[in-house]
Amino acid sequence: MKKHLIAVPYYVWAVVFIAVPLLMIGYCAFTDASGAFTLENIQQITKYWPVMLRSLLYAAVATACCLVIGYLLAYCMAQQSERTKTVLMILLMLPMWISFVLRTQAMQDLLDLVQNWLKAAGIDLQVRNNALAVVLGLIYNYLPFMVLPIYTSLEKLDKRVIEAAEDLGANRFNVFRKVILPLTMPGVGSGIIMVFVPTISTFVVSEKLGGAKFNLIGNVIQEQFLQVYNPNVGAAISLVMLVLILFILIIFSFLDDETKEGLL
Repeated sequence: MKKHLIAVPYYVWAVVFIAVPLLMIGYCAFTDASGAFTLENIQQITKYWPVMLRSLLYAAVATACCLVIGYLLAYCMAQQSERTKTVLMILLMLPMWISFVLRTQAMQDLLDLVQNWLKAAGIDLQVRNNALAVVLGLIYNYLPFMVLPIYTSLEKLDKRVIEAAEDLGANRFNVFRKVILPLTMPGVGSGIIMVFVPTISTFVVSEKLGGAKFNLIGNVIQEQFLQVYNPNVGAAISLVMLVLILFILIIFSFLDDETKEGLL
């Protein structure tokens, strides 16, 4: 009985800060300003499909880049001594102690500096207010979320399995492709989810680095709530994005189960 009582604060927290807000979003999505039931809010989402597709594309590109860079970083960290691992982990986590907005502002200032250098060198190249700047901002802010789960999987990897593969004549590439990568797929899957889900709904990065022409769906939702003052449409867009993210998570979960069955 005492064990169940320990979980009561969690249940209260989940109801107040998860279940109730979701119910409020669902209610606003299917009602108008007077509270009457309507599907017009859902129908208005069609005009925002280009922004949704852009959000999916940017999130997918940023997640793929984070996966490649993050796996290399995690693999290099796992090969170091314990003291070096600690130092590298601290360096990786230090930016996460700073506000997300401040990190994005720092990225904006850095791109402005690069823009001025290029202009002084006579190079006409735009590095801000474009898609590249948005993707770079997403990678910069969410890369640690990819590194940490992959690094954890690499640390849990039994070194004797790698030694056995090498003793059987496998070269380094085959050891990585057939042993290390399959055994670290749970960390890869967790990293993909931890990066893809927030990048698809962010609005700070696109607002500061992308300009008005490169807004993401998070900017549209923010605009509906804070500028247009139409929370019903904003709630409808949020609900559709929530369903889309849940669908993607289910796909990743299914693929993860397939990977585990393949290993067994």
